[in-house]
Parts: sequence; C-alpha cells; structure tokens
Amino acid sequence: MKKILISNDDGVLAPGIFAAKEAVKDLGEVIVVAPQENNSGVGRRLSMFKHINLKKYEMEDGFEAYGVSGSPADSVIVGANYVLDEKPDIVITGINTGINISKNDITSSGTVCAALEAVAMGIPAISASVFLDYSAFKQDENGEWYMDHDFSLAKKVLHDLCEKVLENGMPEGVDLFNLNVPSDYESEEPMITTLSNRMLVKDIMDENSEDENHIFSFAFEDDKKSFQLEDGEEGQIVMITSALCDDYEKGSDGYCLMVDKRPSITPLNVDMTRDVSIVENWYES
Repeated sequence: MKKILISNDDGVLAPGIFAAKEAVKDLGEVIVVAPQENNSGVGRRLSMFKHINLKKYEMEDGFEAYGVSGSPADSVIVGANYVLDEKPDIVITGINTGINISKNDITSSGTVCAALEAVAMGIPAISASVFLDYSAFKQDENGEWYMDHDFSLAKKVLHDLCEKVLENGMPEGVDLFNLNVPSDYESEEPMITTLSNRMLVKDIMDENSEDENHIFSFAFEDDKKSFQLEDGEEGQIVMITSALCDDYEKGSDGYCLMVDKRPSITPLNVDMTRDVSIVENWYES
C-alpha cells in the first residue's frame, strides 16, 4: 500500500489539513505530521540541533495525527525519517488557507517549502492552497473570527493529481507540483501554469499611517506604539503589510486564479541555476 505523508504550515488541527487527509485517504495509508501551531510565512526554516516536541493529536473525526513543535520543514523531516519506518511514496503539504503563487513570493511559503524539504529527500511532493475571499471569514456569537470554506473542489483536484503522481511518477524535470484553487471559480478544470512575477505588494505601516486604525485586527494599541531596547532606549514599532497584486501575466498562476478563475497547477524544479554560459560570457567580458 502506498504511504502518503501530509503536512502543512497552518497547524495540525487546521481545517485544510483535514480536507487534504480526506481527499486522498482512498489512495493509500495516510500519515499526518504537522506543526502544533500556525507557521505561515516561515519559508524553509529548520530547527537544527534543537529539541523538538512530538505529540499525538486527534483530528475532528478521531484520526490520529502528530504535532511537531517546529516548522513545516521540520514536520516533513520528522514524519519521513522518524514517524514512518520507511520513506513515503508522496508528500502533500496543505491544503493551505491562502494562495501561494509567484516566483518572488513562493519561497516565503511554509507550505511550499515543506514540499521542497520532501524533494530534498527524493520524495515526490504536492503543495496545495486555496484562495479565500472575505466571505470565508465569519464571526461567531462571541465575536470570535473563524473560517467557513467548502474545500470540495480543492479536494477533488488534489485527489486526481495525487493519484496521477502515484500511478505514473513525476514528469521528467518536475520535482513538485504547486496547486492553487480559487474559492470563487468559474471552471473546475485545472490549467498547467507558470509562476507569475509577484503575488504581494509589501509596505511598512507605523502609528502615523493613515490606515493604521482601519486594517482588520492590525491597528496599533495606544500603549504599544513603542518598545524598550536592551539599553533602555525607546524603539519604534512598525509593521510589514501586504496586498495582493492586481496585474498578472497570461498563462501564469495568478492570471489563472484571478482572471480565469480556475485551479492552477504549476510544475516546479528546485534547480534555480541560470544558464551558466550566459554568466560566463558576462563575467569574462
């Protein structure tokens, strides 16, 4: 029986990882090993030579999963080399709540970089994410925010892609697939895409920013606009903010998701080396 290791960066009890488990449970033996807490945006951070806590959790259906007190990449390493007695046939990371696209932003993603860690061990991998619009976030009677999203389409596309990889292996030159699925879709048919140039426009906000009191849950509190440095001097608090780009190249993952409104499958290769001959000619000129 095929062994399928599932991890993520949203945390072991996040709804997306449960959806991923449900999506592929008919394709083999599923093992879930993921961070105990949310680790979004940590990239490929590793807890080298540090103690990592590993404990068991129960998912919402009683399924036994393992939580790691480290990063998504840590979780894949622990899952593949410790929890399992042999390397899995495939690693799935996700389903992340929030898209992970573009060549300039993708390496910030804990979801994608956990998949890269699997590739480093010679294991085929799929990273999966969904785009959530504001309608997916709701408040309960106590004012607490929660996510309400139907993962049906993401589960279907992930299942079919995972099944194809398990049956046929990865295409030549492809190390992992990066899957992104829109919440407001016009077509269920996936498109094979390239990485768009950018996903996020980043900026800095401080207490003087005009919109600092209007950004959801990020407003500065009056008593937290500064902090004390070790030498007793006062430092200023700033915040990195971001917004999604609104301009994507046709054929890219961003265009597929935002304009065509259909699932995007981007084949990735970990070799980021540029044409050596070009650089040799440049260097020697």
